[in-house]
Amino acid sequence: MNKGLLKNLKFDLPSGLVVFLVALPLCLGIASASGAPFFSGIISGIVGGIVIAGLSNSALSVSGPAAGLATLVFGALIAIGDFRLFLCAVLIAGILQMLLGLAKLGGIANYIPGSVIKGMLTSIGILIIAKQIPKAFGYDKDEQGNLTELFPFGNENMNELLQPLHHVEIGVVIICILSITTMILWDKPVIKKKFPFIPGALVAVVLSIVINQIWIGIGSKLAIENEHLVTLPVAGSANEFFNFFSLPDFNGFLNGTVIVYGVIIALVASLETLLSIEAIDNLDPQRRITNTNKELFAQGVGNSVAGLIGGLPVTSVIVRSSANVNAGAKSKMSAIIHGVLLLISIVAIPGLLNKIPLSALAAVLLLTGYKLAKPSVFKGFWKAGKYQFIPFIVTVVVIIGIDLFAVIPALSGKGLIIGVFAGIIAAAGAILHGNLKNSYYFHKEEHQEGDTIRIRLSEEVSFLNKAAIRQTLDHMPENSYVVIDASNTTYIDYDVLELIKEFRDIKVPLKNIKLQLIGFKEAYKIENYSHVQSVH
Repeated sequence: MNKGLLKNLKFDLPSGLVVFLVALPLCLGIASASGAPFFSGIISGIVGGIVIAGLSNSALSVSGPAAGLATLVFGALIAIGDFRLFLCAVLIAGILQMLLGLAKLGGIANYIPGSVIKGMLTSIGILIIAKQIPKAFGYDKDEQGNLTELFPFGNENMNELLQPLHHVEIGVVIICILSITTMILWDKPVIKKKFPFIPGALVAVVLSIVINQIWIGIGSKLAIENEHLVTLPVAGSANEFFNFFSLPDFNGFLNGTVIVYGVIIALVASLETLLSIEAIDNLDPQRRITNTNKELFAQGVGNSVAGLIGGLPVTSVIVRSSANVNAGAKSKMSAIIHGVLLLISIVAIPGLLNKIPLSALAAVLLLTGYKLAKPSVFKGFWKAGKYQFIPFIVTVVVIIGIDLFAVIPALSGKGLIIGVFAGIIAAAGAILHGNLKNSYYFHKEEHQEGDTIRIRLSEEVSFLNKAAIRQTLDHMPENSYVVIDASNTTYIDYDVLELIKEFRDIKVPLKNIKLQLIGFKEAYKIENYSHVQSVH
C-alpha cells in the first residue's frame, strides 16, 4: 500500500467515517428516487468508494449514485421495462466512459456553457422535488411517480379529485416535516459549530427511526407501515447475500432503447463528474489537479462494475466530496474507507436500515432538490443578462416539459440530454446573433523570454472560447509577466470571467506570476488589477 496513504490515515479514517454517514441516507434516497431497489444504491456507493477511488488520481473526490441521475434512471427503467436490461445500459455507459478517457476527451465539459449546465442542475432539482412529494405524503399510486399523482387535474368527479387526500398518511407527513426541520436547524451555525462532522441528514434519519419505533411501541395510529419503510434484503448466509447481486441481461446489447440510454447515461454521468472534479480541485487546500482523462476512465470502470453486479450509475458527487474536504481528508483513502463502511453496513445492520421511513429519505431529497433549484438561481441568471438567462431558461423549460409534464410522451425520460442540446443551441444562437455585429478574435502575443505575455480579448468573448483560454492560462510559465487586456471588449462570457478570476486567485500566486488586468468594465464584476509596475 502507498506509504503516503498510510501516513495520512489519522486524517482519512475519521473523514471516511463522516462521508459514510453522509452517503448512507443519500444512497438509499437516490435509489428510491430512481425507482430502483435500495440494494442497488448501496452497491453503487460501495463501487464508488472502493473501485473508482482506487483507480482515480483525484485525492478528495468521492463517487457514488448521484441525485443528478435519479430522474434519468427513473425514465430509463420505465422505458426499458426490466432492471437487468437496464444494468446492461449501465455497463454500456461504463464502456463508453472508458473509451472517452482513453480518447483523452476529459476536457469536453469546457465546451458546454455554464448557463446550460446550471439549467440542467436546476431542472434536476425541480424533478427531484416533484417526484418526492408523493412519497412525502405517503401516496404513490402512479408508478410514474409524477407530481400530478397528488393533483389529478382534469377529473370532473369531485370525489375522484379528492381521492388522493383520503390516502395521505399523517404519520408519514409528520416524519417528513420533522426531518426537513431537523436538517434546516442542524445547518444553523450555532449547531453546526458544536457538531461539525455529524451530517444533518443522518440526524434526521435516526430521529425518524426513533419516533416511528415509539409510535409502534405504544400502538399509535401514526405508526408507519412496512410499505412506507426501506426494504433491503436481509441475508441468512454468505451464499444468500451474494444472491442479492444482479447480473445484466446481455441481450441489451441488441436492444436499441438500452443502447440509447447507455449513451445518454455515459454523457450525463461524464459531464456531472467533470464538473464535480473541477469544483473539488478548487476546494483542495493543496491545489492538486486531477487528470480528467484518467478520471473518466476510472468512472467507466466503476460503472462497468456497477452494471455487472446490480448497481446504479455512478458519478463523482459534490455533496460527498465537499463533506470529505471539510472533514479534513488528505488522500483518496478516505473515499475507500467510506466504501468499505457501506459494505459493512449492508452485511451487519440491514435490519436497522429497514426501519428508515421513506418520507425521511424524501425529506433529504426535497432539500437537495431545493438547493439545486432555489429562486436565487433564477434571479442570478436574470441579472446576468440575456446571454446567460436565455440558454439557462431554455434548458430548464425543455427538460421540465419533457420529463415532468410529458409534452412529448415518446421523449419521456430523455429530457436531460435534449434539454442540454437545446440550451447549447440557444447559447450558440445568441452568440452568432451578436457576431453579426462584432466578429470574434482571440489574440495572444508572445515576446522573447523576459518580455511581457500579452493577451488581448476581442469585442465578443463567448463560451466557445472557454477551452482555448483555459489552456492558455494553465500553461503560463512561472515567474512570467502576463497582461490580460479587455479594453476592446463589449461582452465577456461569465464562464471566461470565472476562468480569469481563478487564474488570478489560484494560479498566479502558485506560479509567482506578475499579472496585470486592464480594461475590465464595472459590469464584468472583476477589478482591474496589477502586480506589474510598468508594462512594455
